[in-house]
Amino acid sequence: MVKPKVLILKTAGTNCDLETAFAFETAGAAPEAVHINELARGERRLADFQILAISGGFSYGDDISAGKILANELKYKLFDDLRAFIQRERLIIGICNGFQVLVKAGLLPGHAACAQEATLAPNDCGVFQDKWVHLKVEESRCVWTRGCPEVIYLPIAHGEGKFIPKSEEILTRLRENRQVVFRYGDDKGKTGDYPVNPNGSIDAIAGICDETGRVFGLMPHPERHLISLQHPRWTRLGTKRHGDGFQIFLNAVNYFK
Repeated sequence: MVKPKVLILKTAGTNCDLETAFAFETAGAAPEAVHINELARGERRLADFQILAISGGFSYGDDISAGKILANELKYKLFDDLRAFIQRERLIIGICNGFQVLVKAGLLPGHAACAQEATLAPNDCGVFQDKWVHLKVEESRCVWTRGCPEVIYLPIAHGEGKFIPKSEEILTRLRENRQVVFRYGDDKGKTGDYPVNPNGSIDAIAGICDETGRVFGLMPHPERHLISLQHPRWTRLGTKRHGDGFQIFLNAVNYFK
């Protein structure tokens, strides 16, 4: 089988690209790091790839607000390429800072008008959150989470992770269209206030997809729980080989079989 090609987008401040590339490679894809300027200058083509991954970090130092500058670059330099990429049924994932970028570029919750309909705001607790969290996996249309168990365990590392939709109507649309992919919860999947919801996200939302189910963004880091040894209690997991994040990357590879 020909391995799907993954474009790992890089820019100043990106710092999770190697882990993200390793995750895709482990799942059977062929990742390659490409700088945003290479795409903007036409030296590389998004159309030559099957998957676009915007990994975590602090793009451009998160000046103005987290992910905003890179979001503007995507929106004003690569909008036509991105629209064609989505229309050709390719996959996009944004992790942590990448999720912030997708939301602020208007690619999530939807991509038709590329208008921003939500944001990721500073955590209610007022401090950077670096911890492991349980996530309730919702019955969504997201192709990235097929086959995941009802509750998974992933790490977070962010200071601006509070998901806020622009209006109650947009929140209702997310629910009704099955675009809510992950919610913060306890080990049984029950949602609640802090610390279960570590940043105060509206409706405890930790990840969403677009209406196609192919564009996916989440604040937790699946690439940091790829193998069982990365789990903080790995000695109690027995012979389990893969971590909870592996299925997400495997689904992307299997999508192109």
